[in-house]
Amino acid sequence: MRILVTGGAGFIGSHTVDLLLQKAYTVRILDNLTPPVHVDGQLPTYVPREVEFIHGDVRDRGAWERALDGIDAVFHFAAYQDYLTDFSKFFHVNTVGTALLYEIIVEKKLPIQKIVVASSQATYGEGKYQCANDGVQYPPLRLVEQLMARDWEPRCPVCREPMQPLVTDETRVTPHNQYAMSKYTQEMLALNFGQRYGIPSVALRFSIVQGPRQSFRNAYSGVLRIFTTRLLSDHAPVCYEDGRQLRDYVSVHDVARANVLVMQDARANYQSFNVGGGRAVTVKDYARLIAQKLGKAIEPAIPGEFRFGDTRHIVSDISKLGALGWKPRVTLDAIVEEYIAWARAQPDVRDYYADAEREMKSRGTIRET
Repeated sequence: MRILVTGGAGFIGSHTVDLLLQKAYTVRILDNLTPPVHVDGQLPTYVPREVEFIHGDVRDRGAWERALDGIDAVFHFAAYQDYLTDFSKFFHVNTVGTALLYEIIVEKKLPIQKIVVASSQATYGEGKYQCANDGVQYPPLRLVEQLMARDWEPRCPVCREPMQPLVTDETRVTPHNQYAMSKYTQEMLALNFGQRYGIPSVALRFSIVQGPRQSFRNAYSGVLRIFTTRLLSDHAPVCYEDGRQLRDYVSVHDVARANVLVMQDARANYQSFNVGGGRAVTVKDYARLIAQKLGKAIEPAIPGEFRFGDTRHIVSDISKLGALGWKPRVTLDAIVEEYIAWARAQPDVRDYYADAEREMKSRGTIRET
């Protein structure tokens, strides 16, 4: 079976490529090697040389046509992710690129047996909460005025009282930012076009994926990467708001297993699944765990700043994917230890946070209370 992995030279894509090769699949990669994730347009050394590589952009019809020739299944991971305000680029890359994939398959009647699309936990926005007065709620984006007052917790849309966060299942999405909206429209395209034209398709909503090969230069996301590089430089990791935000973190190795599982299992067809770590951790506690693993007696800095558009709490319910036989295997301690060992071995490891912080503040993404 011949499999195409878009974004296969990147973080999640490359680990999925490794697992596919272990399972004796033939793999082709389509990737445009865009900075800052990639350096000087060079193919990373971790990409196995037995993999066929096509340099191309998912917005380019010709690149798709070359990449899809002779392919049986597609993992579509190529995406644009950032906190910048170039809103249209998110939709050109993520949404239109996915539409072009299905357009070509339908137009040319290509015999594609499965498509797995990478979506995101970000599609949930604030996710699911319990109000003591009004039951289950899905609150909207917190207003700037609330955040400027350091009133961090989402309030019930009905009675305005604080609520308790719940694990969020796949039934309802409320995307709040440009990345989340582009990923959800990507999902809708995949599942609707897939079902309409008989192309088995699956969307996976990844939680915060952690592990080796996360580029140091893409410092706008990846809390393990940012905190580790800060601490390696003896700088305090910076927590936004009060550091008590709840998140769930999942190993890239567990994500790769989920990717291959839904490709192989027809029960997953035409559905969305959460892929998460199955445990809630505060951002502040995560920073302290990383410092402990590094042997650094450095407490996280909490300057009272916030990142506009961030979710307060989000933890995914992974029981739906669990019903197919998947569960996360890698512990949070093991995730951190593996990443630290990998980061220390990289020649370009340094603290890139200051540059990213300046850029985000200049664009109003990070704001001071």
